[in-house]
Amino acid sequence: MAAITVTNAELSQDSDDIGLTLLHDPVQNKGTAYTREERHQLGLEGLLPHAVETLDRQVERVLDHLGRLKDDLDQYNYLMDLEARNETVFYKTVMSDPKRFIPILYDPTVADACEAFGNLYRRPRGMYITRHMKGRIADVLRNWPQRDVRFVCVSTGGRILGLGDIGANGMGIPIGKLQLYTACAAVPPQVLLPVLFDIGTTNEHLRADPFYLGTREAPLPEKELDELTEEFIEAVNEVFPGCCVHFEDWKGTDAIRMLDRYKDKVLCYNDDIQGTAAVALAGISAGLKQAGGKLQDQRILFLGAGSAGLGISKLIAAELQTLGLSAEEARKRIRLFDVNGLIESSRTDLTDAQKPWAQDEAPSKNFIDVVERFRPTVLIGVSTKAGAFTREVIETMARHTPRPIIFALSNPTHKAECTAEQAYTYSKGKALFAAGVQFDEFVYEGKTYRPGQANNFYIYPAIGLATYAARPTRLNDECFIVAAHATADQIGPSLQAKGMLYPSQDQIMETEITTATRIVEYMFDSGLATVERPPEIRSWIENLLYNPTY
Repeated sequence: MAAITVTNAELSQDSDDIGLTLLHDPVQNKGTAYTREERHQLGLEGLLPHAVETLDRQVERVLDHLGRLKDDLDQYNYLMDLEARNETVFYKTVMSDPKRFIPILYDPTVADACEAFGNLYRRPRGMYITRHMKGRIADVLRNWPQRDVRFVCVSTGGRILGLGDIGANGMGIPIGKLQLYTACAAVPPQVLLPVLFDIGTTNEHLRADPFYLGTREAPLPEKELDELTEEFIEAVNEVFPGCCVHFEDWKGTDAIRMLDRYKDKVLCYNDDIQGTAAVALAGISAGLKQAGGKLQDQRILFLGAGSAGLGISKLIAAELQTLGLSAEEARKRIRLFDVNGLIESSRTDLTDAQKPWAQDEAPSKNFIDVVERFRPTVLIGVSTKAGAFTREVIETMARHTPRPIIFALSNPTHKAECTAEQAYTYSKGKALFAAGVQFDEFVYEGKTYRPGQANNFYIYPAIGLATYAARPTRLNDECFIVAAHATADQIGPSLQAKGMLYPSQDQIMETEITTATRIVEYMFDSGLATVERPPEIRSWIENLLYNPTY
């Protein structure tokens, strides 16, 4: 059993105070697992029920309690309270069955939690940075009790899932993202810091809500946001040297601008752009193993040309260039379609990030016309437009390609461009399908199809584990390409037979460790790593993993 950690200041208190301090510290608290001797030494006698329980028995009680809660949001709230009371039991529980708990801790349940965040708020979790802290952000960050922080997941709440701008209510996202670093890849929780960068919100409903917990101002103008972000990035690197900044759910234009500005300057990445791109590339790679063909021979059409669509396009193009294509040749294999139609060269409303993807084609605001004309082999939805992949779209695509690869990546569930049932039925069982959320198995003409979940949790926890282990100076595009192929390579024949494009979530920890090992090998080979290369990388990584135990 691990030694009890109590600070010198706490030892100077009366024993009863020490006991209460321990019981209110979620990291050190053992609850009913304290032994008789520990209860006597630490002033815990009388503060706990008589029984001395094992960690496994505590987890059994949690599972029993959760079994009585039928609503997913109620289970989410219970687990958040558990984490605030006993971090060890929380992670022992969720790591015992990640397939069950990922949808509770994160997508789709976290969307409901974010919408009601102000009403559900109980205890502080993470840090909140506002414009009113300008000039002293470093001092504010020093209020965080941990000094060895390796990851700061920071969101403005400006583009949460398919919910849009929900401001400070978006704090549920960095909290949930970092919980999956640990639940899926065993990155130690004490090195993770969720941050809500509260720059204001355009959401008038929230600003009028008496329970809203964020600043009730309009978002900062771009220049002021950039200045505040610059100070924040500098402060993170000052207070937590070597820390990786994980940008999450910033408004699309802000997300692209910040990644372009900082990716070559500091250790950082944007999961919405690079993580989404990698998980899409993994699915395409896996799909081509079943459908046959090479990436350079595909025609890829996007519905949605925001940060996610552009990020996926960029990573696919980077992969195509490693296969020998020029940048121009790579872009010619990709088309993007947004709310104003096809991204083509005559348009005058394109952003700087969209302009490189504009091809010399006839304008069109009719998506089915573009499908008919371009004849995509891969169709990717990042539009948040529910039902946009209609029967006509899918039937047209299936008419021109033997095994259409269809990704309806928008989430939560009610934002998906199509359902698994629609993809399989409209394509007459030809589609290789994945969505941002997990759909149930579907039987079509006697054959069972298992839809994939093209969720970033296959990628970013492995990126996190690799970064935690190797301490790289930067995260480049190749890190995400390596992660994509490592993920795709773990889909065996039995999963392929069901048309699956991603590994089973039953063994998510094994998947993440395998992927992280490949990423770390690349980091050492490319000179990105700053630690000494071990003789055997995988066993070295396994020795660094967090193990929830007393």
